[in-house]
Amino acid sequence: MNKSKCSSYLLGMFSLLILWYLFSLILKLPIIPSPIDVIVHIIRIFYSKILIHVSVSIWRIVSGVAISIAIGAPIGLCMGYFKSMDKVLSPIVYLTYPIPKIALLPIVMLLFGLGDLSKTVMIVLIVIFQIIVAVRDGVKDIPTETYYPLFSLGAGYLDLFREIIIPASLSKLFTSLRIAMATAISVLFFTETFGTEYGMGFFIMDAWIRINYVEMYSGIVVLSIMGLSLFLVIDFVERLLCPWMYE
Repeated sequence: MNKSKCSSYLLGMFSLLILWYLFSLILKLPIIPSPIDVIVHIIRIFYSKILIHVSVSIWRIVSGVAISIAIGAPIGLCMGYFKSMDKVLSPIVYLTYPIPKIALLPIVMLLFGLGDLSKTVMIVLIVIFQIIVAVRDGVKDIPTETYYPLFSLGAGYLDLFREIIIPASLSKLFTSLRIAMATAISVLFFTETFGTEYGMGFFIMDAWIRINYVEMYSGIVVLSIMGLSLFLVIDFVERLLCPWMYE
C-alpha cells in the first residue's frame, strides 16, 4: 500500500472515531460508549477472548472464498470462451443467482449441520456466482484478434488459457471478490449466531444479550477491521498477479 492510500485510510478511521466520540459525549447513553473505552477494552481482552473468534471467522471466509475460486473461476473461464458451454450453463446461473442466499440457510443447516461446514457453504453460495459471472464477462471482453498470434503459432487451448484468457480475466475476478466480500462477511455474521460458540457474529450477539455494550462495540470494531484487512489482502494479491494494472 502506498503512503497516500495509507494516509487516506488513517484519516478516514480518525474521522469516524472523532464522530463516534462526539456522539457519545452529546447523547450520553450506555448504548453508545466512548470509542476510547472500546479501544482500551479491545486491547485488554483481544488475546484472551477475541482472537479465537477472529481466527474462526477468518478461516470460514478464506476457506469459502478459496472453494468458490477453485470451482467458479474454471467454470467462468470455460463459459466465456466456449459458446456451447455458456449456452447450457447461463440459464442455470441466471435462474439461481438472484435467489437470496440467506433464505437458504435453514436448508443448508439441515443438509450440512450447524458447524463450520454450513457457514462455509453459505459463503460459497454467495461468492461463487459473482466469480462465475465476472470471469465469464472478462473472457468475453477479450477481442477475438488477440488470439490470432497464438493461433498462427499453433497454440492449443492450454496455451490460450495460460497466456491470454487467465491473465485478462484476473482483474474481473478480483473485482468480483471485493463486491462479494462485504456480503459474505454480513452473511457470516448472521450464520454465526446459530449453532456455534465461536466466530465474531457469536461474540457480538453474546455481548448484546449480556447487555455488555462496550464488548459488543469491541466486536463490531474488530469485525470491521477484519473486513478491511481482507480487502487489503485482495489488493495485495492483485498487485502481485496483475502488476500491469498499477504501472
